[in-house]
Amino acid sequence: MGDFEWALVNALNSFFERDGIAAIAYRLKQSRFASQLVDILVDSRNPEYYLAIECKSVDARKTKTLYFKQHFSKAAGAHQMSRETDFITRSGRQGILAVELRRGPGLPRTAHLVPWGLAFRSFEDGLLGITRQEIEANPPLERKGGEYKISRLDIVRISGYYDLAEADDSLEADPPLED
Repeated sequence: MGDFEWALVNALNSFFERDGIAAIAYRLKQSRFASQLVDILVDSRNPEYYLAIECKSVDARKTKTLYFKQHFSKAAGAHQMSRETDFITRSGRQGILAVELRRGPGLPRTAHLVPWGLAFRSFEDGLLGITRQEIEANPPLERKGGEYKISRLDIVRISGYYDLAEADDSLEADPPLED
């Protein structure tokens, strides 16, 4: 899966450079003994590009659903969906679930950006996962010469969907003043 994460980081940074956007995407270092916040962070003063991205790469021939139990971890006493949603809401970032569907030798891979809120609501509703149809309902990223290309439309299309701040208004409220 590391290849997909690096491919996405490269696509994001190429897009930022090409369009003159003050933003930078970077991959967080993984550790076997510590849970990771998310796979990719994007820092920018522009809220549209202040992102937290979790990447999943699955064999589309064998996987009809991205399962919450099988494809996401449980560490530090909490499910990955809960840990990452907490980070996304606390940091104020836009959350994205990036899913690469590998179709086997000789067939093209596709990558889809899914709004994090959509994935989290499915998890919260007790569903087993996100179906391939739900993933593919999001247009695939352009791919040329084996490299993904990202445009502003790819980001804007999912920005603001399923605002997670509504899910837990306690994060937005000021603490009561003490006398």
